[in-house]
Order: sequence, then structure tokens, then C-alpha cells
Amino acid sequence: MKFQVSNLFRKKEEPVENNAVETAEAQVAGEAPKAEPATEQTAAAAEEEVTVCPKCKQEFKKSAIKDNYNVCIACGYHYVVSAEKRVRLLVDPGTFKPLRCKVAFSNPLDMPEYEEKIERLQEKTGLEEAVYTGVGKIDGNEAVIAVMSSKFLMGSMGMAVGEKVTNAVEYADKKHLPLIIFTASGGARMQEGILSLMQMAKTSAAIEKFSEHGGLYISYLTHPTTGGVTASFATLGDITLAEPDALIGFAGPRVIEQTIGQKLPDGFQRSEFQMAHGFVDQIVPRDKMREVISHILRLHAKKGR
Repeated sequence: MKFQVSNLFRKKEEPVENNAVETAEAQVAGEAPKAEPATEQTAAAAEEEVTVCPKCKQEFKKSAIKDNYNVCIACGYHYVVSAEKRVRLLVDPGTFKPLRCKVAFSNPLDMPEYEEKIERLQEKTGLEEAVYTGVGKIDGNEAVIAVMSSKFLMGSMGMAVGEKVTNAVEYADKKHLPLIIFTASGGARMQEGILSLMQMAKTSAAIEKFSEHGGLYISYLTHPTTGGVTASFATLGDITLAEPDALIGFAGPRVIEQTIGQKLPDGFQRSEFQMAHGFVDQIVPRDKMREVISHILRLHAKKGR
């Protein structure tokens, strides 16, 4: 199977460590196909493509939204952004190296067409699983970075995601590097049953060990962050950031209301409400993401490393 992860992150210098980090050549099984030269007609057509903002309902050229960090120019609505583009917006060019963590496919419940669905998503997204992990530099500050993708089975956490997140945490612990995880998930992956729920304990234990050793963990919550991911590593950060208006919670509002027998306030699972009640430290729009994270890393940089 060929993964078409962009060669944007290929680095010209030496790999971080051969036994822990893949070079881009090893990560990419095949070169991404070269784009056909754009004609004047196709370029003009692409330029005129429009999108309607789901929040303010205004129309904008797709190119204008793309140039604005995939954020609505009028109301600030944050469109979904791919894991690859998230990394591209964050790291210094040429410094990102994917972490080696190949997890064999498993279908413990023998769910029909589960393997075929995973294969289709791998081809479509260029990712092996719902989280993308690696090591990169942000304004010269090296860090381990994990980015969940809502485009891959809604960022659901199964055994592979749990293993890849844990591997990233353990690598950061071993190398004394700060850890940044961008969450976007619908929760545990139902196709893997109780084994997906076990990843909550596995990832939380890895984060606890990392914390005991003095590691810095920045959790960046994006829309949506729900279910077992919220109930585990997403909410264990030393510093918790969130994008504007991100849905953050465990169960849905209707389930909670039925459980506690109370009417809940409007927007109680959005990042603004979470910050007002102390669960989020700062709301950071996407255009400020790199600046804020870079500032945090500089403040917590360990001298002599």
C-alpha cells in the first residue's frame, strides 16, 4: 500500500535517530504523483471555487480561506485542517521527522469491512492511522509533536492510535523533549471494543511517567475533542490550549442532562466556557498557534540542552 504523505517534511540534515525516527524516504512508500501543469482555464476555475462558511453562511473563495489558515475571514470559524497542514503551519521548514511506530492492523471483533475501510482512509488521507507523530523544531526549539486527524475515522482512538501516542510520549521522555499533542477525536473506536477503551489507561500512564520526570506537555484541543480522548491524555496537559469554539467534552449534552437530571447552560462544552471555568488555559486562534507555542517553549527551555 502506498502512502502519499507530502515530502514537505523531508530534512536535508541527518535523521534524529535511526532506530526511533524514520527518514521521509522510509516513511513514504511511493512518491506523490506530480500535479499536471495547470492551464489558464483550470487555474481560473480553481480561483473562482467558493465555499459557504457553516457558521456565518457567507460565501468566500476557497483560495482566500486557504490563505487565511483555513479560517473564515468574516467570523473566525475554524475549518478542519489536515494533520499534515497543521504540522506545516507549526514547524520550521525541513525540520520535521516522522516517528517510527508501525502498528499491524488488528480486527479483534471481526467487524465486517473494517480492514477495507482502514485501507481506503489510508489511501485517501496519506496517513497510516488517525494520529501523525514526529519530531520537529518550532523557531529552533525541538519538540515531539502528535496531531490527531478527524478525517481518519473521526480521529477515533483504537489500539494503533494508543500505541502511536504512547510511543511519542516515551520518545519525548527518553530525549528530554517537550511534548505537544493536537487532539481531534470522536472518542474510542467502537470497532475494537474494550481494547480501544484500554488505550485511555495506557496513554494516561505514559503521560504520568513523563510528568514525573519533569517533561513539559502542551495539550492543544481542536474541534471536536470528545469521548475517551477527552477522558485521558487530552486533559492531562501541563498547559492546555484550545482553538476558538471547539467542542470539548465526554458525552453529549442530552446524555448528560438525562444522567444528572438538570438543564445545562448553552455552550457549556465549547472552549470559551471551558476556559471561563478553568479547564482551558488559553484560547489560541490558528494564526497565533505557532507564535504562542514557540513562546511557551522558550519560557520552559532547559538551559544547557
